Amino acid sequence: MNKVKLALPTESQIAWQNLDLGIFCHFGINTFCNQEWGDGNDSPQLFNPMELDARQWVKLAKDAGFKYFILTAKHHDGFCLWPTETTEYSVKSSPWKDGKGDVVRECADACREEGMHFGIYLSPWDRHEPCYHDKEAYDDFYCQQLTELMTQYGQMIEVWFDGAGSEGRVYNWERMIEIIKTYQPNAMIFNMGQPTIRWVGNEEGVAPYPCWNTNSAAKISMFSNETVDWLPETPEWLPAECDVPIRKLQWFWHPNSEINLRSLDELMNIYYHSVGHGTNLLLNISPDNRGLIPKPDAERLIEFGNEIRRRFSSPLGRTSGCGRELLLTLEKETSINHIVLMEEIRFGERVREFELEAFVDNEWISIALGTAMGHRYILQIPKIKSSKLRLKIKESVKNPIVKEFSCYYVETLEE
Repeated sequence: MNKVKLALPTESQIAWQNLDLGIFCHFGINTFCNQEWGDGNDSPQLFNPMELDARQWVKLAKDAGFKYFILTAKHHDGFCLWPTETTEYSVKSSPWKDGKGDVVRECADACREEGMHFGIYLSPWDRHEPCYHDKEAYDDFYCQQLTELMTQYGQMIEVWFDGAGSEGRVYNWERMIEIIKTYQPNAMIFNMGQPTIRWVGNEEGVAPYPCWNTNSAAKISMFSNETVDWLPETPEWLPAECDVPIRKLQWFWHPNSEINLRSLDELMNIYYHSVGHGTNLLLNISPDNRGLIPKPDAERLIEFGNEIRRRFSSPLGRTSGCGRELLLTLEKETSINHIVLMEEIRFGERVREFELEAFVDNEWISIALGTAMGHRYILQIPKIKSSKLRLKIKESVKNPIVKEFSCYYVETLEE
């Protein structure tokens, strides 16, 4: 058994997984047209966010405890938020800042100032560009856009390739991936070409359990069961990212849609089923047509971050270690209803099955069974009172290494 070869993460993948929480920011021509998907024919003259403040967006994300920020530099409509040389369909043809503005630059600068990792979304599908139907011409066009973004805005944490609209389309992924590897070798590549992270497969922000860090295929989009044909040498270690909008069913801002804002309880449920299942959570917030995050969304995001900190910043006890049995001893008998388990993933996912026990009324009782532990597994259990917990690894590949075994008592929102 000890000779079994395990998939191992790179240092860049470990660093990305340790971030846990990212902000997605959908903003563009759709923001001014009350739509989710534009057809590429909306006039650039509509784009005019008179109060745009990228620092407000980024500072809000930081204050809420999020660690990285991904901007839609170009959505499916083809409108570019930077003054690209590839097309006039961009901010340079808008009245915003007399055509001299650059939203990507403002976001990149704000992230740098706030110590936030920055990434971009660049839609492969382009409904505006006339050469899209000429494969070779569009590959040249897209690669130039990608090169501009990879070389002009500093270090990137992630490049997000959306498969929507590209079902059945073949791009020159070898060339595109080489651009990223050349200019942003530490950036995560999302779900296309030769990815280093994969899509969880839904837009609800939830991962199944178990959600292993190894996977050989992932869906290309919500609109097809087609799986992605990844390039050779795609790593075996391929952690998942869960994306979800803070307003239900809308990625871009729409007027009078505050009713769609997710409740704090809904967001916490998403957290348990994303970060709590070992994935990263990418939560979308949408600036409005002023160029500001609306007050209700901003308040809910801060409330969400505060609730995560309230629940998980002060464990009752914590330990770590190697081997098939680990004991967590508390100073006194106390109420417990949450347990957090983490493997030392730099050595791979070794744990395959485990059992948790609690010492109650002078005997050990089983309180939970599980399979994947991975980067992080948060268990909610019925309230017990105990002074000792025991983790028993029932099956593993090689010697298990537990980075964290901790417990908490969390008063729920209803209490």
